[in-house]
Amino acid sequence: MLPQWIIEKKRDGAELDTREIRDFIAGYTDGSIPDYQMSALAMAIYFNGMNARETADLTAAMMESGKVIDPNRIPGTKVDKHSTGGIGDKISIPLAPLAASCGATVPMISGRGLGITGGTLDKLESIPGYRVGLNESEFFRTLETCGCSMIGQTAEIAPADKKLYALRDVTATVPSIPLIVSSIMSKKLAEGIDALVLDVKCGSGAFMKNIADARLLAQGLVDTGTAMGKKVTALITDMNQPLGRTVGNALEIRESFDILNGQGPEDSQGLTIELASRMLAVAGIGAPGSVAEVHDLGGGVSDPALHAMVESKLRDGSALSTFREMVACHGGNLDARLPAAEKQIPLPSSKSGYVAKADAEAIGRASLLLGAGRAKTTDTIDPAVGISDLKKIGEPVEEGEPLCIIHSNGHEDEMQLSQLLESAFEVSPDPVEPPPLVLEVIHS
Repeated sequence: MLPQWIIEKKRDGAELDTREIRDFIAGYTDGSIPDYQMSALAMAIYFNGMNARETADLTAAMMESGKVIDPNRIPGTKVDKHSTGGIGDKISIPLAPLAASCGATVPMISGRGLGITGGTLDKLESIPGYRVGLNESEFFRTLETCGCSMIGQTAEIAPADKKLYALRDVTATVPSIPLIVSSIMSKKLAEGIDALVLDVKCGSGAFMKNIADARLLAQGLVDTGTAMGKKVTALITDMNQPLGRTVGNALEIRESFDILNGQGPEDSQGLTIELASRMLAVAGIGAPGSVAEVHDLGGGVSDPALHAMVESKLRDGSALSTFREMVACHGGNLDARLPAAEKQIPLPSSKSGYVAKADAEAIGRASLLLGAGRAKTTDTIDPAVGISDLKKIGEPVEEGEPLCIIHSNGHEDEMQLSQLLESAFEVSPDPVEPPPLVLEVIHS
């Protein structure tokens, strides 16, 4: 079938069969189908969507466009976690070694930040010496040594996704559920994993701004993973305020240390424990048959026996020890001093009361202005800058007390930064109820 016939079929709202999807993606990967025809198909998918079977076929075709890790080469039960990205979301960094210390194997391929959303790889690279570009043998050796490894996507993993993602970015087809799902899942499933937990962010600092869109994406991810024979759970979590109390690369590494020591902020500490418990559950690791109960993060059903197991690995130092081992395998030095900014500037509250708003999007933009992120892929990140000591919604604050601390090396437009941060916070004279963190849970 000619490519234009496939485009025409989807343009008219018809269902594509498995062979049509696979042939089209194979042709686009090898260059026999040009960008303009892929753009036309992407736009047809954007307007007419895909059903669960089509989305799974598209995911499989993109995954198989490159190297798929043989799961038999990785010991143990393989499970990973993926977040759709948010402000202050450093959870992957303590989560991978925590899950590994509980008996899981976590082969985690992570990404870089672009725009206001921070990237796990950029945060890890603020650790002196840490290499995200391990070769295949180093990656497998690290997994065998400590049970987890956090690397960047290689050129061999899902090359169709790399080409299509760049094309979507310039053809206004990024916000398409089937295209988002296939992009995420093709990379994750190429890791050779058995199970996956997804953290779908929802709110001002997330790609999905409302619960309805977040639910559609979460369900699409779960359905696709299930159709491809994997055990999948998705959590929809709040991203209307930053996660934890820090935004910025080295600052978030410091908070990750706090989490691994069992002393992180309540939300980032709690979500790390919750996601680790979920990872163990979908991987079939832990105490089977225990009674589930509602966890105090809100919205989710979790296993108290798994929570207790996870928390014990934080208390006895196992998770931190695993993290140190992983960082050493990647060439990093945790005893070296993390980058620190020249200036720490408090942002005082103009009145006393209770924090009613700590807008994640505005705080993310402020962090970008400071130099903690990239406006375009060629920008250089300053690992030292960012924002710390963030006040959370519902917390009391006195007039003149800092709402946050700005860590600056002088890259920013001070007036623009001040306007952004002042608009990010609102203080109410009346008590404010903190929002729940976990909004919904979607299972296979």
